[in-house]
Amino acid sequence: MACFLVQILVLLYFTVFLTFCSTTNGKFSEKSPMIISTKRMEKMTRLRFYFHDIPSGKNPTNMRIAGPENTTADSFGSTFMVDSPLTEEPEPNSKLVGRAQGVYAFASQHDAGLLMVLNFAFLEGTYNGSALSILGRSPVFDNIREMPIVGGSGLFRFARGYSLSKTISSSQKSTTVVVEYNVTVVHF
Repeated sequence: MACFLVQILVLLYFTVFLTFCSTTNGKFSEKSPMIISTKRMEKMTRLRFYFHDIPSGKNPTNMRIAGPENTTADSFGSTFMVDSPLTEEPEPNSKLVGRAQGVYAFASQHDAGLLMVLNFAFLEGTYNGSALSILGRSPVFDNIREMPIVGGSGLFRFARGYSLSKTISSSQKSTTVVVEYNVTVVHF
């Protein structure tokens, strides 16, 4: 009887081992027989920084890449590529903490609603080399605009959260806009 139980346990062990070692789609999806505890606690991080949109001058931070012909820059369909500085304070000469890189487009026919697809790539401090990704609607003339954080990389791997933004200053003369971002993100 004891020998029979040992045989069943050995058979069960090999069945489990082979199940973990089997592949479903070739080596790409191979499963490991070892279960390693890498439980990391989720963290909540809050960040505040300032986005500088500078469409003119010798170093513009956005460029129109698509849109209807012979219309104003803020017309439905106008699409811009962005590489804007993120700073610690609202002043343009404040410490650079990252770059906002991506695309925004006027996506509403009825108001100034932007579709924003941006990566906040951080260049300073603890988050140097990490990025957060935003994808959402930004109604330009709302006092506070909320957009989702849909992912991240580096220390922000598996990130999710939201950003609240508000325009701090806007100059008609230079068309420069400074936007404050308050980001709350949960990540590992």
